[in-house]
Amino acid sequence: MDLGLAQARVLVTGGASNIGRGIVHGFAAEGAHVAICDIDADQAVRVRAEALDLGAAAAEIVAVDLTEPQAATEAVDRAVRWWGGLDVLVNNAGWSVPNFLADDTDRSRWQRLVEVNLFASIACTQAAVARMREAGAGAIVFIASDAAFGEIRQGVYGATKAALLALARTVAKEHGRHGIRSNVVCPGLVVPESADAVGAASLWAAGRDTVFDDKQIDALRKGIPLRRLTTAQDVANAVVWISSERGARQVTGQVFSVSGGYSMP
Repeated sequence: MDLGLAQARVLVTGGASNIGRGIVHGFAAEGAHVAICDIDADQAVRVRAEALDLGAAAAEIVAVDLTEPQAATEAVDRAVRWWGGLDVLVNNAGWSVPNFLADDTDRSRWQRLVEVNLFASIACTQAAVARMREAGAGAIVFIASDAAFGEIRQGVYGATKAALLALARTVAKEHGRHGIRSNVVCPGLVVPESADAVGAASLWAAGRDTVFDDKQIDALRKGIPLRRLTTAQDVANAVVWISSERGARQVTGQVFSVSGGYSMP
């Protein structure tokens, strides 16, 4: 099915590593214009080259820290200046290091989680909605997590991701009349496919075992009905479809778990 995303103007936050990289690849393969927003400029350069090789109509980099004031507005404004508008925003930027709730007592860490996972999405969404309302159309996709439904070692992180569900549904209800659709994709665990799939700023940069070791991954896999882990491409396929006005024109305010059935919201 032709999803009608050729020449679409897309901004992907956290677009340089792992899931974000996969999402950039997905839109690139559709022939979209893709803005890669990431704090890791070096990794973004590599992903930009990959996107162009995959067929992106254009690929540009916005190297900003979205927790800084006005950074979200700057990211959206750059995409609009480059291509004259914004059709799709993917709020993918996120950060976490797993820890049990009773041990996770560093308040500054909680604040960082909220700033990256929630506040950045709020700011980017506000900036994008202003542009999309002018056009009378647009799609916003929030990348949450299966941790939003409650998961071991993901208490504060999961809380920030659960907040995205409410945010996305509020956007859907408030701005549907402006032609804007808003949905959520909740990935299961996505292990980077290779070393070059992440940059130095990624939580996976220190090695897979610093996030999930083999024993933990095997235990997780046993709880997945399909008995396989989610890949970045799996997530990208869902995001690209839900962003398509042609493919999903009547879908808004919905939550999709891409986890092999681990969660069924």
